[in-house]
Amino acid sequence: MAGGKNTPSPLNQVIMMKLGLGIDTGGTYTDTVIMDLADGSIIDANKSLTTYPDLIQGIRNSIDGLKAEYLECVKFTSVSTTLATNTTLEGKGYPAGLILIGYNIPRKLPTDYVLSIDGGHDANGNEVEPLNKLEIVREFVIKNQYKVSSFAISSYFGVRNPEHELRIKETIQNLTNLPVVCGHELSMNLGAYERALTALLNAQLIPVIDQFIRSVQSVMEDKSINSILMMMKCDGSLVRIEEALKKPVESIFSGPAASLLGAAHLSGLKDCLTIDVGGTSTDISMIHKGMPDISSSGAVVGGWETMVKAIKMDTSAMGGDSHVWLQEKMYIGPNRVIPLCLCATEFPSIISKLQSVQNISTRIMSDIIQPTTFFMSNGVESHCLHASELEGEEMEILDAITEEPSSISDIASKTNRHPLMFEGILRKLIQKRYIKQVGFTPTDALHVLGDYQQWESDASMLGSQILSKYCSMVDFEFCTNVKKEVARNFALHLISYCTGKMQKKDVEKILDGSELTKFMIIPPVVMVGAPVTAYLKDLQGLIEADIRAPKYHEVGNAVGALVGNVVYREEVLIRPAGPGSLQCLLFSDKGRYIFDDYQEALEKGNALVSSSISDYMAGYGLSMDNVRVELEHNDIGSIGAIPIETKILGIAVGSPRRSI
Repeated sequence: MAGGKNTPSPLNQVIMMKLGLGIDTGGTYTDTVIMDLADGSIIDANKSLTTYPDLIQGIRNSIDGLKAEYLECVKFTSVSTTLATNTTLEGKGYPAGLILIGYNIPRKLPTDYVLSIDGGHDANGNEVEPLNKLEIVREFVIKNQYKVSSFAISSYFGVRNPEHELRIKETIQNLTNLPVVCGHELSMNLGAYERALTALLNAQLIPVIDQFIRSVQSVMEDKSINSILMMMKCDGSLVRIEEALKKPVESIFSGPAASLLGAAHLSGLKDCLTIDVGGTSTDISMIHKGMPDISSSGAVVGGWETMVKAIKMDTSAMGGDSHVWLQEKMYIGPNRVIPLCLCATEFPSIISKLQSVQNISTRIMSDIIQPTTFFMSNGVESHCLHASELEGEEMEILDAITEEPSSISDIASKTNRHPLMFEGILRKLIQKRYIKQVGFTPTDALHVLGDYQQWESDASMLGSQILSKYCSMVDFEFCTNVKKEVARNFALHLISYCTGKMQKKDVEKILDGSELTKFMIIPPVVMVGAPVTAYLKDLQGLIEADIRAPKYHEVGNAVGALVGNVVYREEVLIRPAGPGSLQCLLFSDKGRYIFDDYQEALEKGNALVSSSISDYMAGYGLSMDNVRVELEHNDIGSIGAIPIETKILGIAVGSPRRSI
């Protein structure tokens, strides 16, 4: 009989469960999910707006929407975020000092604080020049320690011998408590410029990820959530939060990686393509035989090529919050704005402003000057700013903008200036994050069409009526065109990803051409993101594919954050000490070793890889019985019986959620 004395009560059933909490903080939303770790099923989920600059409130709001009794049973928490990606794309990384040892970089670097000193090693790890100018390093650190948030160090052939990097690191740590990053700690690949850049970007991102992680930890403590805390990396693997803090650049694409794994988990597919629609961008990626497709080159962020292993993806600057603006024709993006419908929920006054908006000449329209564009202060008043922060004209325009939405006409009236006289100033204030822009977006178009109803649709309706008149259309027709253009962008980037070398312009010709031809994509296409179901029909009309949006697609990233594995790679390199020499050199991230013969070096290399894997996995509480390990030996040429080069690569994979 149901409810018999041997049947646990619903509350006791919850208490007996081992649950996982997934958190993803994006530019627009912070998503949370509760997963039953026993079978991977999702039993609760919630979305909340990401809050700036204090992330804590947005995370707390999202977790507050989950059932409290589930939180008591959380044993494993994992997070992902696009905040580091957005920071780098916008050039807003924290200032960091860079110390180069044994070389200069003539190419541009994203910092004004660079020191180059003598030192470095050769390809065999032998010292080229001694490191004897530490006093110059001390002067550089003391001079700049209050101007930067961290320091990065990169030595010539530091991957073959990290001795000089480690000595400089120790010198800096004796002078300041600021974080210090070494190039050899991030990558064992050759490439002085890329390694220096990777170390520098990593140093710049430490405060960004630190703020995010501390925000998560603060809410977990407040909610009495006592669990393991991990973070997703760019390649879809998971790391302890302490490791993520040391190497934040490895989490720069954790959001897209999480969406790919989340899509595969929710759909139950081992092979699929994923379209992740966010507020700022759309990411296309692929999973094959249950493993993410990893890029053969390093992750490229904001035009900077790094040495970070990341999933292979195609990113377009078109998302749900991309700005829809007119300049002879319609454009979508690349800039992200606050949707009119979202703004109206907090500032209802924007409705009356839209109702009385003044026409703007098409001759002066731009992505800044639009009849549906508004600007709001981020709460920083000009008189509170340091004199060097803003120029006089910038302060004047900033003073004309309040925390309530201000139209182009409002600003022109307050400053007695023509819009063209302050257009560039508005652009600078947005880039410097003193003001934020509100405008019409694809999200607004979906509100008008009734495909997505989350916020105040009256504001979206008014915005569409204003813009549609400039195009000699009715509002529904205008919004339908916006929706179709977004779907077309999905198709364009999906096909470009699949075809690889095919130029986007050639793909466009086929998409816009004859109805007799159509692209076919064989693997299923899984869409994740809040509004994706609205685009399914239009996308299916453009390409022949099995396109689906699984249950919980709107929180796919938070799901993906929970289903990643711990992946550890250990690599050592063995080379002869010199021509005709029987001695061999072994290089690893632990240092350089010299052995009397090749066999001794090989045995040491195998032992080093195996012990490193075992120690690393033990740190995650993973028994080697539950870890899959693959060892690869690659020899290049030979000098007699000794290979010119031997590379030993060990890869270990373990599931933290299954070990709890």
